[in-house]
Amino acid sequence: MLTIIKKEFKSYFLSPIGYIFIGLFLVMFSIFFYTDVVQYGSTNFEYIFYSGATILTFIVPILTMRAFAEERKTGTEQLILTAPISLTKVIIGKFIAATLVVIITEICTFMYFGILCFFGMPHITTALATLLGFLLLAMAYIAFGIFASSLTENQIIAAILTVGFFILTWFLPQFSTVFTNFSLINMFSKFPQGQIDIADTVTFITFTVACILLTLIVLQRRKSVR
Repeated sequence: MLTIIKKEFKSYFLSPIGYIFIGLFLVMFSIFFYTDVVQYGSTNFEYIFYSGATILTFIVPILTMRAFAEERKTGTEQLILTAPISLTKVIIGKFIAATLVVIITEICTFMYFGILCFFGMPHITTALATLLGFLLLAMAYIAFGIFASSLTENQIIAAILTVGFFILTWFLPQFSTVFTNFSLINMFSKFPQGQIDIADTVTFITFTVACILLTLIVLQRRKSVR
């Protein structure tokens, strides 16, 4: 599996994908840093992530849309389905590689935390809770994005499915409070308040694992057909 992680991780930076993802995120993050923090004279690092969470909705598909869609389109999926390595390891390898790109991006956000330290004392524990919540949200998004990519050979369709699902989870709570617990953004919103809710953490992890399992089921069925 380590070989797959290395291969997938390198592919993000041997192509423009990794740089586009990190670049877009930091550009938007810088804008939110100015509008949500600097303009208000605040030193609350976590405020940026309220807006930053919405960025993930639109840029995570950059990382995930090609995960299996490209393999299927180019015909290399056959190699994956017939390779001696298990499909579970392939999926998890791709998932971890994409997650590592997000972690690198999160590390880059510490420069904003450093800037705030010159003007005051940001609340460190709240900042760490926010970063944890942001990573859990990103992992859930990545897992679903990989699942969406396994359903089609068209990367654009995979991206649209991913973004569409995320946007749907935003609006579902407005139709009924029953759907409140299905909104990933709502669950994340507690973390920037310094609250590490066990139930929400478990839900994030469960959702992530469920999407990975669904991807495995899709590929296993395709393998059995072949």
